[in-house]
Amino acid sequence: MQRHGTILLWGGIIMFGMIIVSFPTVMVLFVGMLPTLVAFLIDRTDEKFATFCVGGVNFSGVFPQLMDLWNGDHSIAAALSILSDVFIIATMYGAAAFGWMLFMSLPPVVASVLNVLSQTRLAALRAIQRDLVEEWGEEVRGDSEEEAESGAETGTAPPAAPA
Repeated sequence: MQRHGTILLWGGIIMFGMIIVSFPTVMVLFVGMLPTLVAFLIDRTDEKFATFCVGGVNFSGVFPQLMDLWNGDHSIAAALSILSDVFIIATMYGAAAFGWMLFMSLPPVVASVLNVLSQTRLAALRAIQRDLVEEWGEEVRGDSEEEAESGAETGTAPPAAPA
């Protein structure tokens, strides 16, 4: 709990310093990164995967506007001009929507790929097991014939031999 308070204190000091030194940048960042703030508030997991996914892609939508602000007139009027352009706001928030899409669609894809990889590995291990049984005999399995037959019928792997 002490560490959380220290991080919050330093974050507040840094944010206050940024507001004083670079208020137009803070304005564009605050308005542009609002979807990331929402993702942080609604993501109840400890790892905050939604926040990182949405935040990274959202920042990629905000960054070009920051570059325009930094390379041009770095003033409050320029920041307000950026924030009043509907197409720029749509780009920033559209990038965040793409981050949400990635967060929602990639975990099932990754789970499917991992499932296929594990099934392939299981088939390879069973082939190795069959070769060992052919070479060394049934005693190498380490289980009774009933367990081996029931495992073959149900498609489950036989239990591991005691060490």
